[in-house]
Amino acid sequence: MNIHSGLTLRPSLFVRIISAAFGTALALMISSFALAADKAPEVKTAAVHAGLAASVGEIKGVHAHLHHTLNCLVGPDGEGFDANEINPCQGMGKGAIPDTTDAARKQALKDAVDMVQSGLDSDDLATAQKAAADTKEMLEAHEM
Repeated sequence: MNIHSGLTLRPSLFVRIISAAFGTALALMISSFALAADKAPEVKTAAVHAGLAASVGEIKGVHAHLHHTLNCLVGPDGEGFDANEINPCQGMGKGAIPDTTDAARKQALKDAVDMVQSGLDSDDLATAQKAAADTKEMLEAHEM
């Protein structure tokens, strides 16, 4: 003999709506973290090249690595991009600045471009190295 009360546990509409909302919110959070993580390599690579520029002992090498830094920041369609120099961020995106949607972060990256340009404009080794070191510090503060 099978005794069954006839009661079936069914989630209420409210529980289903809350579950769907929570699931959607979780999916959006995960995807936004993934998008942010996708752009960090450009900034990280730019910081590495700024660090290399700061440590090179001759002006030509400092300028070469600063160009690499600039290319990563502005991307192939950006102002100051030098197609005659290496773009170590090729394939990572359109450049750190074009790929950034956060206004404050975008401005900080533009400030880093100004610092890079000051190093490129100088033929004094110590001045260019200082600009490179300052750029590296600025970029490391904005890595995500």
